Amino acid sequence: MPKLIANALLFQLGWLAAVLGGDSPWLLIVGGVVAVHLLWTSSWAAEGKLLFSVFLAGSALDSFLLNLGVFDFGEPRTVIPLWLALLWLLLGTTLNHCLAWTAQPWWRASLLGAIGGPLSYYGGAQLAGIGLPHSTWPTLALLSAIWALVMPLLHGFAKLYRAQHEQRLRTRRSS
Repeated sequence: MPKLIANALLFQLGWLAAVLGGDSPWLLIVGGVVAVHLLWTSSWAAEGKLLFSVFLAGSALDSFLLNLGVFDFGEPRTVIPLWLALLWLLLGTTLNHCLAWTAQPWWRASLLGAIGGPLSYYGGAQLAGIGLPHSTWPTLALLSAIWALVMPLLHGFAKLYRAQHEQRLRTRRSS
């Protein structure tokens, strides 16, 4: 239980550092959070694949939404800023740990995504000065629908890499 609480607190610390610091040296805190997380995990390989997959998939999704005009960073851009991409990396650190309880049944992840996803975006947009050109409520409704699908998918990534890791361990033991 203490590691789960530490995981949640480290996620929040990294989230605040990224959102409030933007693309600044504050991002070193995110690096520290990820390093501590990887030191605590039993499998660097499986967890690293998960973090990388969540980072890539989330960055692509947010960049797609940016190009649809859902976000306004006050300057023309086609990809999201690094600080926003790193929030996905941080989210990946929670899937097998403090958010593992949402993996089964699938609707828990969907419900958490539908509520928590838009709230996180709204809070981040307010703190970081990000505009929501389509106004608040339509944007939150869109994000809610997207996140209701995204969270179970991310848990699917976690399950896949966990199963691959367990299979490798069984293979090693039987050799």
